[in-house]
Amino acid sequence: MKIHEYQAKELLKRRGIAVPQGRVATTFEEAVAAVRPIVDASGNPVVVVKSQIHAGGRGKGHFREHPEAKGVSVVTNGLKGGVKAAEERVLALAKQMLGSTLVTVQTGLAGKQVNRLYIEQGIEIARELYLSVVLDRAQGRNVMMASTEGGMEIEEVAAHSPEKILRETIDPLLGLASFQANRLALGLGLSGEALKNGVKFMRALAKAATELDTDMIEINPLVVTKQGQVLALDGKMSFDNNALFRHPEIVELRDLSEEDPAEIEASKYGLSFIKLEGKIGCLVNGAGLAMATMDTIKHVGGEPANFLDVGGGASAENVTAAFKIITRDPNVKGIFINIFGGIMKCDTIASGVIAAVKEVGLKVPLVVRLEGTNVEKGRQLLDQSGLNVVSAKDMLDGAQKIVELTQ
Repeated sequence: MKIHEYQAKELLKRRGIAVPQGRVATTFEEAVAAVRPIVDASGNPVVVVKSQIHAGGRGKGHFREHPEAKGVSVVTNGLKGGVKAAEERVLALAKQMLGSTLVTVQTGLAGKQVNRLYIEQGIEIARELYLSVVLDRAQGRNVMMASTEGGMEIEEVAAHSPEKILRETIDPLLGLASFQANRLALGLGLSGEALKNGVKFMRALAKAATELDTDMIEINPLVVTKQGQVLALDGKMSFDNNALFRHPEIVELRDLSEEDPAEIEASKYGLSFIKLEGKIGCLVNGAGLAMATMDTIKHVGGEPANFLDVGGGASAENVTAAFKIITRDPNVKGIFINIFGGIMKCDTIASGVIAAVKEVGLKVPLVVRLEGTNVEKGRQLLDQSGLNVVSAKDMLDGAQKIVELTQ
């Protein structure tokens, strides 16, 4: 689960982590009203207007309706014309940004509609750095990553200057130790007041990642001021969905308008669903088998349209819901059902598929591979249903057949 920048910064602020002054706005009036309190609180007449969407690259993105406008804009009119001039400029930007579609590298050409703005205090920056806490699944621990290349995509830094990325593994019981934070801060070239504040910032960020069960916290850029302050100028957070039951306050931050409708529908039935760009819909039980199925489809020349794991104990109702979600995707030109029945019985899958087809129809080729508990009963149900189903003897055979049928 992801949240917006303004939400992430509020969570950081509650844990004593330094962030600039800022206010969220969903209307033109709220955007204008946010300017004066920020200027009064910070004493800095410069403000920044930021689009709030679940995607990176906002500063380089453009609005489809206003190609000249950027996803992040700095308002400097306050320096010359006072707060009133800054308010007028914020209003003009809000009219361009709110309700418009922002296109960035991460959104693709479809872009995302901007429904919220974040009006934030301008900061006099001396240095821009990179800092994140990410879950390293190989180690089963969080890792803090830091780099002097703030403001750049970390993937580019890793590809061209990997030596500029510093790493420290965080002990889940002890947290980020002082010597580790000092080593990172010195590696970033911090000294004096900035060194002290940087160490404090890193240790607090590592603690926040553990307490909030995050998959990732990314601060890009982490900025250092001339006075030695260290602040999070940006903030991205994503959370481990399996731990959200411990954080009802985090669940309340979920913005459904930022999520794919099919993924929202799947979550209502406890289905693990992720939309992809291919044309072969996949309905599988078990995450490992689902990944193997997608790999096999790609191996024989196809592209999966989704990851969909109905789980080990799904009911016929859940299977019906899963089938409907797949068939609603206009890009799907064929469906591959790959079931290895253990707890999940093959006849349950067959019953769910039959019910779904009778309700929504079947307009694309359907290949089914069933194996395991009640397999004969499941095959019999499909054979007697009158559906145009192609049987497969194993996963490779099924993948080959559905790729052939969709070409």
